Amino acid sequence: MSILGKNYPAIDLDGARVLVTGGGRGIGQATAELFRAKGAEIAIADVDTAAGEAAAAALGGRAFELDVRRRDQWDKIVADFGRIDILVNNAGVMPAGAFLDEPDAVGHTAMDVNVWGLIHGMRAVVPGMIDRGKGHVVNVASLAGKIPIAGLAVYNASKFAAVGLSAATRLEFEPQGISVSCVMPSAVRTRLSSGLALGNGMPTVDPEDVAAAIVATVRTRRAEVAVPNFLGPIDVALAAAPEPAVRLVRRLFNGDRALHPSDESTRAAYEEQIRAISKD
Repeated sequence: MSILGKNYPAIDLDGARVLVTGGGRGIGQATAELFRAKGAEIAIADVDTAAGEAAAAALGGRAFELDVRRRDQWDKIVADFGRIDILVNNAGVMPAGAFLDEPDAVGHTAMDVNVWGLIHGMRAVVPGMIDRGKGHVVNVASLAGKIPIAGLAVYNASKFAAVGLSAATRLEFEPQGISVSCVMPSAVRTRLSSGLALGNGMPTVDPEDVAAAIVATVRTRRAEVAVPNFLGPIDVALAAAPEPAVRLVRRLFNGDRALHPSDESTRAAYEEQIRAISKD
């Protein structure tokens, strides 16, 4: 134990075994590629089996079908893949629109994927890490887990939950040498934000930026990482600012953009994909 906190056992990325959920595209795919470039052995888990298999084949890794809501599928992956040194809980969905218009089934899906997906993943993988005395978990949340956004109410709720879950499990797992980091991107240029207006004052990043932050946590073991990093204290700043000033900032930066897609047809196509998942 150091004076500054727990000295977690080091994990050498060369030869490390990494499981990435939602690894068939976007942040997950970029993360898997970066880990592989550093010598790690990769397993990609995705509900979209075609995307997952294609991404894994390109990296010489393994692909698994995974609906993160299904604990039995998690357990099968752990049994088949074996040792997991690093778990990247990345899979997520982001329904957008007016809170009162969102179907209950869609809200349940957001909570099940974005929160229970993390819970199932850690409960399936972390016991093996504890047995070996080391391991690292990265839960990919969002700055929407710190900042409320009109049009993303249930998504906000799921990401606030993800941030709290990560903080609490970090405390529980630390004595066993297992670290938990929560990575919180701002708007990311991926399928989740399709059809929504990006930029115009909103910090926007690419999947590769988030991947770099995820991989860096294996070295730093930081509890929370914002992407971009300068937004880390934004929740404190918003809490300290007078409400009229916060309202003005939200207006200046088009704070209700999630209620009004810039490309309605593209956004509708993504929302329909979430509805399809909700029927499963």
